[in-house]
Formats: sequence, structure tokens, C-alpha cells
Amino acid sequence: MSTPQQAMPAGIDPGALAQVEREAQKRIKQRQALVIGLRIAVLVFVLGGWELSARLHWIDRFFFSMPSAIFDQIVEWFVEGTSQGPLLTQVWVTLEETVLGFLIGSVAGVFCGIVLGRNKLLADVFSVYIKIANSIPRVVLGSVFVIALGLGMASKVALAVVMVFFVVFANAFQGVREADRYMIANAQILGASRRQVTTSVVIPSALSWILASLHVSFGFALVGAVVGEFLGSKQGIGLLISTAQGAFNASGVFAAMIVLAVVALAADYLLTAVEQRLLKWRPPAAH
Repeated sequence: MSTPQQAMPAGIDPGALAQVEREAQKRIKQRQALVIGLRIAVLVFVLGGWELSARLHWIDRFFFSMPSAIFDQIVEWFVEGTSQGPLLTQVWVTLEETVLGFLIGSVAGVFCGIVLGRNKLLADVFSVYIKIANSIPRVVLGSVFVIALGLGMASKVALAVVMVFFVVFANAFQGVREADRYMIANAQILGASRRQVTTSVVIPSALSWILASLHVSFGFALVGAVVGEFLGSKQGIGLLISTAQGAFNASGVFAAMIVLAVVALAADYLLTAVEQRLLKWRPPAAH
């Protein structure tokens, strides 16, 4: 049995290869440190400029607030609670509506996208209706859902589902249509049934399209839940924003926006982790 050094082509110095690898790793770490440093610098510049502009009265803090006041508002909400109850309760209500709408809309979008993508007759029949439904401003449907389903969770989930469905459907449908025709033909030649072709060839091929849409669609689900709460609700971040707006509390509006941003970033991180786990076979993107 040959050792790794014996199996290595002649003329290649193992020490030189190790040195090259160490230098590459060093450059990667340096670039990561540079990116983190620049991100912090941009954040400090924006927040510092905002704070300074408000304190020097270059901007009206009544309308635009300032970072220190927004931070104080968030701390107050955490310590004393909001007018609707504890802040974490409001976050949980909005997150629950978002996740339910996201899951229902994603499953429905994937299912319909795959079915219509694999059946040309159904695609031709329903395409015009899907275009009509997609052309309607979906946020407007929030008022209809509030009237029909009330101020509870159902109206917010319904709006989130509508916001998510068309995004996921479009990607799933296109992913199915972009499946490799040669692989499908080879599977059919080998005797695979239509169902086996769909589950073993088409769906794995469309998976990258579907997962790519989930990052965007979760944001749409969050928008749907918040807009629904803004139109009429008993709890949630949307109601918190509406209440702050009614009281001309700019710090409260910005504070609620920051809370929503944290929730969205955490969800995006989880979706990225799931995508990387499901798509281990995909080569890393070039930088």
C-alpha cells in the first residue's frame, strides 16, 4: 500500500503545498475580518450620523427620532411591556401568524407548481386565472380578510398565505419546467413511471429553485402578518406600529421595525442553514 507522499505526483513538494494552503486560509480569514470591520464601520457611521444630526437639530427628532431614543423605547418595552402586553407576546403572535402563513403558502405553492409544471393541459387552463389573481395587489386583500375572518389570527394567516403562495408557486413551476429533459428521458427509457420521474428527477432538480424562493417568501409572509395586524387586530407587532403611529411616537415605530428586522434575520439564518443541509451536493458559489 502506497503512502500519501508516494501517491503524490513527482516534482510536487508537500511542504510547498501546505504553505500555499496556509496562505490561502490566512487570506480568507483576513477578508472575513475586513468584511466584518467594514460592516461595523458602516453601522457606526449611519447610527452616529443619525444621532448627531438629531442632537444638532439638523433633522427633526419628533418625526425621525434618534438611535438612543429608539434603544430606550425597546428597553422600556422589554422591562415595562407595551400597551398591548409584554413585548415578547407581541413578537410571538406575529411570528406564529407568519410561520403558519409561510408553511401553508409554501406547501400549496410547491404542490400547485409541481402539478401544473408536470401537466401542460392544467397549466394552459389555469394560467390565465393565476395571472389575474397575481395581478391583484395582494395587500388590498387584507381588508377583505379582516371583514370576512375577523380580527383574530385567521385573517393575518390568510393574507400571509396569499403573499407567499405566488412567489413559491412561480419558482416551483419554473423549476419543474427547467428540469433536465435528458435525465427525464433516460429515466423513462429505464422504465420509470411518471410518478417516479417526478419524485426522483423533477423534484430534486427543482429543489434549488424552491429553496431560493423561501428566503423571499418568508419576508412576504411577515409583511402579510404585519399588514393584517395593522388593518385590525388585538395583538402583534403590526398593532404596536399602528398604536405608535396614532400617538405620533416615531421612536416606537422605529423600535417595532427593528424588532421585525431581528425576527426576519433570524428566520433567514435558519432557512439558509436548512438550504445548505439539503443542497450539500451543490458546489460552493464563486466569490
